[in-house]
Amino acid sequence: MKGKSVVLLVAAAVALLLVMACGNVGPVVPTSAGKPARIISLTPSTTEILYGVGAFGRVVAVSDYCTYPPEVKKLPRVGGWNNPNMEQIAALRPDLVVFSDAQAQFVKEKVEAAGIRTLAVPSQTLEDAYKSIELVGRAAGEEEAARRLLEEARARVKAVRLATERLPRRRVLCVVDRVPGTLRDLYTAGGDSFIAQLIRVAGGEPVSPPSNQGWGKMQKEAVVALDPDVVLDLMMQPQTGGLAEDTLAVWKELPTLRAVREGRVYPVRDETVLHPSQLVGDSARRFAELIHPEAFEKK
Repeated sequence: MKGKSVVLLVAAAVALLLVMACGNVGPVVPTSAGKPARIISLTPSTTEILYGVGAFGRVVAVSDYCTYPPEVKKLPRVGGWNNPNMEQIAALRPDLVVFSDAQAQFVKEKVEAAGIRTLAVPSQTLEDAYKSIELVGRAAGEEEAARRLLEEARARVKAVRLATERLPRRRVLCVVDRVPGTLRDLYTAGGDSFIAQLIRVAGGEPVSPPSNQGWGKMQKEAVVALDPDVVLDLMMQPQTGGLAEDTLAVWKELPTLRAVREGRVYPVRDETVLHPSQLVGDSARRFAELIHPEAFEKK
């Protein structure tokens, strides 16, 4: 599967499917410093970064998939990953719309045709996450805050790397999507995807089918052949009500798998781990605590 399609699949996996009505708005009034006064974010990572650089107060709408910070619940939703509601966007009169590079082919021309400034940020690797902080901060007029945020993110990642560099490298299968309730059609993080890079930072070695896209599709027979030490199951889905699953029971379908035998299958349901933002340091720490729990207990 092509990288952009997998990114879309991951976005769909974390969807809340909430739609909020937008009200009437007045004319756009730039701030005194020339900063964009009304910003729309079409991807979770850029929403997180806008919050991190102190520009969230100027965000007037977000995508259907944005969940952080919690205050996004109060904002209008303007559509999905590749199908934003352009009528709604235009009605909100933004002077900046931000999104990931993988979305650009679907939204950039449409937004710019409405006379609205856009910013597409890189989203594939760890360095892309760092670059996104810089770019969003600059576009939002918060360069100094972005510089501090970037330093903090790098420092958190470095701290995890230093804490794990002498630990054994455990082989990690990181599943970002699959058919709910089953082990069919597993999509995994590998290559130079930012999730695979964070797993390496955390003292693991990603196992995944070869792919130049950073994402790979595999069936459960291939999982058995790889026999990972650890499984990180990042498939996002409702965890309450009739749609909830027992993830550990799902993985017991492969009882001979080392990770299953040794109790090293970990469901991770924090959607921010899927987003290349300033939260990558927190994600690295979370992965390290799961890959090497013995080294991080009581720390």
